[in-house]
Amino acid sequence: MTTLTIMRELHTRLKALFPVGELTEQRPALGFVTVPKEHLRTTLMHLRVKEGFTHLVLLTAVDWLEEGQFQLTYLLSNRPLAIDLGLRVMLPRDAATMESIHDVWPTAATYQRELREMFGIDFPGSPRLHEEFILEGWKDIPPYRRDFDTLKYANESYSQRPGRETHDPATHMKQQLYPNGR
Repeated sequence: MTTLTIMRELHTRLKALFPVGELTEQRPALGFVTVPKEHLRTTLMHLRVKEGFTHLVLLTAVDWLEEGQFQLTYLLSNRPLAIDLGLRVMLPRDAATMESIHDVWPTAATYQRELREMFGIDFPGSPRLHEEFILEGWKDIPPYRRDFDTLKYANESYSQRPGRETHDPATHMKQQLYPNGR
């Protein structure tokens, strides 16, 4: 049986039990489904206990600023079958909160700390969640939010050093490649 067939059969079983979205096949051994926030934990537990997805590969976020949402992606691995499944959960950007899964996969606590600090997503009950993690002394909005103005922050926080100029990349490369104006 091919990994693609295994993935499709898994999706069929999941759809019979949970309100999961359609399967997006990234490649034969990697698929993604969207799960409503309130069904994430039960879906994760089923995948871990009944389907053999014992490894949390990563937990990450995407800021869909225009839609006013964050997308969390929980990537799980079933090593014996050599397949990975990503569960996508959409959260409102304003006061974004998601249930912690550190009790299911202890490594999730580290990912959740990073996502709280970098995106402002809260995971109540996650260990050490409110301790500084990466950004010691950070007071601005979380820097991975798309409405964070990196250029403004850099201009306000750092001074220009002598000999360091900013060039428009296209113009600069044209001058470097064609110094005689060809």
